[in-house]
Amino acid sequence: MGLPALEFSDCYLDSPQFRERLKSHEMELEKTNKFIKELIKDGKALIQALKNLSTAKRKFAESLNEFKFQCIGDAETDDEICIAKSLQEFAGVLQNLEDERTRMIENANDVLILPLERFRKEQIAAAKEAKKKYDKETEKYCTVLEKHLSLSAKKKEAHLHEADNQVDHVRQHFYEVSLEYVFKVQEVQERKMFEFVEPLLAFLQGLFTYYHHGYELAKDFNHFKTDLTISIQNTRNRFASTRSEVECLMKKMKENPHEHKSISPHTMQGYLFVQEKRPFVSTWVKYYCSYHREPKRMTLMLFDQKSGGKNGDEESFTLKSCTRRKTDSIEKRFCFDIEAVDRPGVITMQALSEEDRRLWMEAMDGREPVYTLNRDSQNEAMAQLDVIGFNIVTKFIYAVETRGIDEQGLYRIVGVNSRVQKLLGLAMDPKTCADVELDSTEWEIKTITSAIKHYLRMLPGPLMTYQYQRNFIKAAKLDNPEARVAEIHSIVHRLPEKNRQMLELLMKHLAKVASHHQQNLMTVANLGVVFGPTLLRPQEETVAAIMDIKFQNIVVEILIENHERIFKDMPVSGGGQGTTQLNLPRRRSADAKAPSCSERPLTLFPTPTFSEKDKAVEKRNSVVVNSSADSVNCNSTHNWTRLNNLPTGDGDHDGLQLAKPSQPNSLTPLRKARALYACKAEHDSELSFIAGTVFDNVHRSREPGWLEGTLDGKTGLIPENYVEFV
Repeated sequence: MGLPALEFSDCYLDSPQFRERLKSHEMELEKTNKFIKELIKDGKALIQALKNLSTAKRKFAESLNEFKFQCIGDAETDDEICIAKSLQEFAGVLQNLEDERTRMIENANDVLILPLERFRKEQIAAAKEAKKKYDKETEKYCTVLEKHLSLSAKKKEAHLHEADNQVDHVRQHFYEVSLEYVFKVQEVQERKMFEFVEPLLAFLQGLFTYYHHGYELAKDFNHFKTDLTISIQNTRNRFASTRSEVECLMKKMKENPHEHKSISPHTMQGYLFVQEKRPFVSTWVKYYCSYHREPKRMTLMLFDQKSGGKNGDEESFTLKSCTRRKTDSIEKRFCFDIEAVDRPGVITMQALSEEDRRLWMEAMDGREPVYTLNRDSQNEAMAQLDVIGFNIVTKFIYAVETRGIDEQGLYRIVGVNSRVQKLLGLAMDPKTCADVELDSTEWEIKTITSAIKHYLRMLPGPLMTYQYQRNFIKAAKLDNPEARVAEIHSIVHRLPEKNRQMLELLMKHLAKVASHHQQNLMTVANLGVVFGPTLLRPQEETVAAIMDIKFQNIVVEILIENHERIFKDMPVSGGGQGTTQLNLPRRRSADAKAPSCSERPLTLFPTPTFSEKDKAVEKRNSVVVNSSADSVNCNSTHNWTRLNNLPTGDGDHDGLQLAKPSQPNSLTPLRKARALYACKAEHDSELSFIAGTVFDNVHRSREPGWLEGTLDGKTGLIPENYVEFV
């Protein structure tokens, strides 16, 4: 089980559970900090002490083998699994190198020591400073609050008002510091996945260069190194988008904290001061209280926010009644009395504010007028999955595929918002929809593609529904790739009919766009990044949900790659595919289509520039459309069914790294070819390689879209659109 996600809303609640989760992150950071210190120490010993080289390497390897990564969330992607086991792989390599004592290590300080020290000083040290600030503000807030709540209600109104303002200012500052600290802690946890492993990978590569006797071992390690490089790059790309989403959520919380507080109609939680009467004196003790409306159960926990520890066992009782305490009957403000079924006497409690008391009394059905939470309801979505909606999307898709499917950055480049809104307004109005001429230069392709994405966001719920959102995410987390496809296949056929039809229309379109990735630079992976958050948006905007964006992207990739199987064939009974199918090798038959780069990563290394004559437009699997865009009339009730006859295509995400277009030169037998992109083999018959690799004896294979070549004495298949002949 990985580290729990820290929700920003919990910063306002500041519950014991939140403090426990935060403490687990702090312990993990401290463990990482200590480990990096030890790693730096061991690395220096390895560089400086040639006589003790063997001992230093074994200690270094042991340290790597003992450390385990903790990822945020309950599941890991294939890339994260690859990164997580990388330290154990590194340890094995170092242990083997122990028997191959060779020359001293050069340049290790620049590639290993400095990056680790920089990560520790810039990232972990910043997190520690944030913790000091957070602890200081916690103590300050608690002290001011206790002092404030101790004020007598008989004080002058001006004095009380000034005190309230002071507490509000301190409370707001505490919340802001808390949000910033949680953001920094999670950022460092995510950063270490690549900023920590990359220096180690570079260090190992240096070892292979200077170790003559380790040459054969380096060749054996090359396969995992390629996988890890791809995984690191993919993880880095996902981190960039995830970080921006989390930062955006944090800013929303700062700007409108009341709109994002977790207020449930079934429970109420928070701190209360309870009056405890003793002979000749009464004291007020601070408790963290939880009330569950259904069983009417109240739980009290003595907890110290300053130290972050419990001071006793939990106490619970069943609520009988709740009554507001009049100000003139007690010196304290914000008080109310409760009676319990299984506890004698009246318990007097003090809330943190008038608003807090109102919420507590409302939750416990107190003898007060019931207030309605002042929460702005979202405007109802205009878009619907009706005939007009299908006609709009069909018409827009037709325009994209006939006018601009080869346009670079298709769907990634965003149109002007005012133009997008105008186009959607005209297209969705029955009076004007027939007059919209998408062939006109008035409507740019980026405006049309942005309109498609905006329409999907305007639906009352995500196209793949809130109901099945978690099911799709769980399917993407399965270990077996074929099992993922089978499970997603099954879930798709449980979607409402109109949702499934619209999803089929969209996936065929995206597959068409991906087939033109050489020209538009939008691969299946890029399209997944664009449409994943739109089609599978969560019901609540939380940090945990943002962390699942990477799995949303995987779901969309699977749908694009397997759209014909998923939408045309019914799933096997039980939601899975036959076990024999799971073990089939990934081979292409003579009539299979040429490989898309759907499972290939984004470009990892610089690629050469090609002239215009080398950029041939590939026209595969195209379908003849018998009517023009004008024939897609918005008033027809059946036009959307023509989606099966339309080509498909799309992509979107700002800041996305795109693969450069390329085409191999004309094929001749037994030539040399150079790799333009990194590629990870998915079967024994294929070759794994990085950008710049040179192949020998390259010639056409029987497999459509594949070449056959030799690398390091091994002959295997190479994707045709991944190489150029030299």
